[in-house]
This record gives sequence, structure tokens and C-alpha cells, in this order.
Amino acid sequence: MAEAERSIGTPEVDDEAAAAAERPRGKRRIAALFAVAVVAYLLDLGSKMLVVAKLEHHEPIEVIGELLKFEAIRNPGAAFGIGEAFTVIFTCIAAAVIVVIARLARKLYSLPWAIALGLLLGGALGNLTDRIFRAPGVFQGAVVDFIAPAHFAVFNLADSAIVCGGILIVLLSFRGLDPDGTVHKD
Repeated sequence: MAEAERSIGTPEVDDEAAAAAERPRGKRRIAALFAVAVVAYLLDLGSKMLVVAKLEHHEPIEVIGELLKFEAIRNPGAAFGIGEAFTVIFTCIAAAVIVVIARLARKLYSLPWAIALGLLLGGALGNLTDRIFRAPGVFQGAVVDFIAPAHFAVFNLADSAIVCGGILIVLLSFRGLDPDGTVHKD
């Protein structure tokens, strides 16, 4: 009888074994999150360096006629130039987002969530870098924006990463997929 009980296993042992089997997957998801973040950050940083070096103080470049231009601007505010007097607050918000994502990463077992959070992290780091290191000064720097669609706000690759990550999070939430990999139906 004792042999039969050992072969079936207790729920506690089964839960521990399942948790141990999941740990490498979780580490891979964390690695995916940071890989996506690094790629998004480097693309944003490289594009901004190129824009500052080649496009700033020059005429805009028409990419698709009047529909899409590359035009270098410095934006101390948020989207559409809103909140120019609140640069320090936007800096704090970006820093808070980074901290929340880093804390959430420990419980991450979902690849789609890793990608979404990586996009948010890379974008937040990209814009935070501008706010810390660009003129007029630390925590007051203006973000370099350059993608200028007609009749819309001028933005950058960090903004694109943040929006794409946010949209993915909304979609994952509607599908009931949690960052820990569980699926719930409400």
C-alpha cells in the first residue's frame, strides 16, 4: 500500500516538481523580455543619434510625399506636445514603469507577455535616456522625435515600442492570458 502511495505521489510533491520544471521556462521568458528590450532600446538610440547628426537643423525628408516625413524635433512633453512643463514628472513615470516591469519579470512565464513588457521596457528606457542626458539638463531633457505622419503627432521608435507593447498587453488581457502563463475566463 505504501508503494502505491509513493508511485501516485502527494499533491505537494507534484506541485513542487511542476514548479521546478517551470523555472527554466521562466528564465527563458525573462531573457526574451530583456532581449526585446535591448533591441528596442538600441534601435531607438541609434535612430535618434542618426537623426541628431544628419537631420536636426535641416529640412524634413519626405518619405511618402506629404503623408510621411522625417523631421527632427525636440519634445519636452508627452504626445502631441502636451505637458511641456512636466518633463520631470514624465521622467519619474518612465523610471517607475521600468521598476514595475523589472519586478514583474520575476513572475513571468508567458512569451507574449515577455515580448510586450520588453517593448515597454525598451521604449521607456529610450525616452528616459533622452530625458536624462539631452539638453537642457538632467531630468529635463527633451525627447528626440522624428517620424512625422500627416495630421498626427511626431514620434520616435521608443514611442512606437511603447504603443505596440501596450496594444499587445490589452490583447493578451482580453484573451485572459496572465503574465504567469495562466489563462483565466471571466
